[in-house]
Amino acid sequence: LSLYSSPAHETKYVEDPQTQLEEGVSRLRHVMEPYTAWCQMLRLTFDARASVSSALCSDFFSEGCEFLQNPPAGFYPRLGVIGFAGIVGLFLARGSKIKKLVYPAGLMGVGASMYYPQQAVAIAKVS
Repeated sequence: LSLYSSPAHETKYVEDPQTQLEEGVSRLRHVMEPYTAWCQMLRLTFDARASVSSALCSDFFSEGCEFLQNPPAGFYPRLGVIGFAGIVGLFLARGSKIKKLVYPAGLMGVGASMYYPQQAVAIAKVS
């Protein structure tokens, strides 16, 4: 005989009632189900296109990586000045959202045109 005996229990599983939050999430999932299926279909379509275009883009990215590994003389200081001009533009563009777009882009454009005048002239002629 066992020294410690436990009385026989009859157990019964009782599920807790759903809270309002759980019911709301359940309803939201049911409402959003067609949209999530549509997004998954778009993702599969995008994956198929990405696999086709990855061969085309791999040349572009490999050229970019080569350029960054072997940059021309003075490239990184120029990049720093142009980036700093954009940060100054963000600092000066307090207020409206339009200023936050125009000031950094304008100052970066001015900085880039100082370092690359021929490209700036070519872009100005096209636009």
